[in-house]
Amino acid sequence: MPELHSKAGPNTIVVTANNQVHFAGQTYACALGRSGMHHDKQEGDGKTPEGTYPLRSVLYRPDRVDPPKTSLAVSPLQQNDGWCDDPASTAYNQQIVLPSAASAEHLWRDDHLYDVIVLLGHNDDPVIPGAGSAIFMHVAGDGYSPTEGCVALMIDDLLAVLADCNADTTIDIGGKA
Repeated sequence: MPELHSKAGPNTIVVTANNQVHFAGQTYACALGRSGMHHDKQEGDGKTPEGTYPLRSVLYRPDRVDPPKTSLAVSPLQQNDGWCDDPASTAYNQQIVLPSAASAEHLWRDDHLYDVIVLLGHNDDPVIPGAGSAIFMHVAGDGYSPTEGCVALMIDDLLAVLADCNADTTIDIGGKA
């Protein structure tokens, strides 16, 4: 179980319940899950999972944005990239190639929400079927519309946060700024 409400260090992105991200001396507005934040995340519940998680890597749409400047691993998305959200699949909560027999979210989207995606280490070590999949930090929709459980920032803010991230950066969702 992730550590809840840890004391944030200088290399921790803190996401608060009032839809703010605090990092590197800056505060940014963000969108959270349509059902708010909660420590008990379940597949499809719309909750942003509280806890402290590592940042795994970054994916981006090479036809829309340049590779983000960050110390994290960065990879371009492909048109057939997906993320398995089927708890019955052995690929649950993992990046996959589409088409797939299992239910999966398309990462190459028509909107701009996934132009930059930060993969968060939620429910991935180990993966627990049904405990939530595809929890990302990504680009916010117009008016900071609620997410399905992710943390979303405007593109310029997301890129600014990524510029200060490294392999040791964590995200503390529900922490105290």
